[in-house]
Amino acid sequence: MTTAPPTATDEAPPPDATAPHRSTWAPLRPLVLRLHFYAGVLVAPFLLVAAVTGLLYAASFQAEKLVYRHETTVPVGDRRLPVSEQVAAAREAHPGGTVAAVRPAPEADATTRVLLSGVPGVDETHTLAVFVDPYTGRVRGALEQYGSTGALPLRTWIDEFHRDLHLGESGRLYSELAASWLWVIAGGGLVLWFSRRRARRTVRGTAGRRRTLGLHGTVGVWAAAGFFFLSATGLTWSAYAGATVDELRTSLGQATPVLSAAAGEEHSGHGAAAGSGGSGAHGVGLDRVLAAARAEGLGDPVEIVPPADAGSAYVVKQVQRSWPTKQDAVAVDPATGEVTDVLRFADHPVLAKLTRWGIDLHTGVLFGLVNQIALMLLALALILLIVWGYRMWWQRGRGGAFGRPIPRGAWQQVPPYVLVPLLAAVAVLGYFLPLLGISLAAFLAVDIVLGEVAHRRGRRTYGRGPAAP
Repeated sequence: MTTAPPTATDEAPPPDATAPHRSTWAPLRPLVLRLHFYAGVLVAPFLLVAAVTGLLYAASFQAEKLVYRHETTVPVGDRRLPVSEQVAAAREAHPGGTVAAVRPAPEADATTRVLLSGVPGVDETHTLAVFVDPYTGRVRGALEQYGSTGALPLRTWIDEFHRDLHLGESGRLYSELAASWLWVIAGGGLVLWFSRRRARRTVRGTAGRRRTLGLHGTVGVWAAAGFFFLSATGLTWSAYAGATVDELRTSLGQATPVLSAAAGEEHSGHGAAAGSGGSGAHGVGLDRVLAAARAEGLGDPVEIVPPADAGSAYVVKQVQRSWPTKQDAVAVDPATGEVTDVLRFADHPVLAKLTRWGIDLHTGVLFGLVNQIALMLLALALILLIVWGYRMWWQRGRGGAFGRPIPRGAWQQVPPYVLVPLLAAVAVLGYFLPLLGISLAAFLAVDIVLGEVAHRRGRRTYGRGPAAP
């Protein structure tokens, strides 16, 4: 529920409401109504962009399979070549850059991906994925790849558009602002909807603005839980709120554990290698390293990361983000081929697991096609709610113009024993969600200024009498 609320006439509490409900809810309801209206009107454009790009991203997984079918799939052969030979074939076709990682073919009809970093013309945050037929060693193509889910150019472009509008770090503010306000708007809409009499929540048989309101509210109620989820998970890797979440998890001892990638015991204090400029043929070689990882129970799909330097080990990690999640990892000494450290996903703290699953569910990989369809339906619901919200605002006006906003002064009717804790809660939320706090403060400042301007105009017009609210 994202945009224009109903009018005071349509939305006012019924005359026969019981006294306890009126005494506690009546002063707050106009405040929630005004917040829902203004937040919907002003934040809806950001939410609309996020919804449209999110819809495209959810559909991009299946589109990617069709567009890049030649590179990612092969006819099933009789015998797979050693991984080292597949890497050698990729290096012969693309000698530039260095081997950053290798993803052996996870399925019988899939290609092996050899990921090269430092390739001229390739974004430094991306790698060049060279696709090799695991049965013949023939290179079937090369494409830029981004992220742990192995996004290829089509999905990468849509992902970056959804995340930052292709504007870099500054562009991420738009998506964080949208995620920060989505749960507020949805929550306010829920409160408004369920505070109405059941008899007034009928869509069938109504027309005009009341019918639009019914559609807006009904769809919003059904989709609200999904909006809360998208907001919460989207904030976990946002620029500012995400950093706060990471700090909180760390302080609670719930940070994601790190595999030690040191080659020997004397290097046991070293952290894990996130990438590598080393060679795929370093030390005992990729095939023996992969065999050691298989012996520890790491099944497909896996990614092999060569040593970062002379004191580092190979890192072999599972990269299956779909259910059941496979995220185990091992470090293998390049000199001996022995496993030096093991990290099991089952041993991750609870919040680390929930963060992983939440992000994967948000991005549409946890439950595959079903997950992606659900996300597309949520995005479509949000788009419809925004359109209906603006339509209600238009229908509220007269003569082809948008209607008047909700009157000011609602907060003055809230009792101090309710207003003070409410302001304290808003301050805390503003600290943890800075873009929400800053934008809310900006809304209030502008509203106060406009109210003062209207008040002075009223005094000039009516003499010493007070201005209309």
